[in-house]
Amino acid sequence: MAGYLIADQQVTDPALFDEFARGMLDLILANDGKYLARGGTVEVVAGDRVPNRVVVIEFESYEQLRTLVNSPEYQELAELRSRCCIANTIIVEGV
Repeated sequence: MAGYLIADQQVTDPALFDEFARGMLDLILANDGKYLARGGTVEVVAGDRVPNRVVVIEFESYEQLRTLVNSPEYQELAELRSRCCIANTIIVEGV
């Protein structure tokens, strides 16, 4: 089953975020990930949580995604992300 990475990001350092985003793009594409949403318009239709910049990335399998997020390459980018944005990131198995 597919795996999905879903992130809600509030950018605090745009220049550093650009570096992070370039690194993530390379890593995602190298692992056959596919961006489904990447910072487009967000509209809350229920609830009171207001997301910022939402990203949704699809992978062939949940296990492939778990391996990726635990890789040293991803962890290095996660450290960079922590310096340029406030992020909530989850991974979820598809149906």
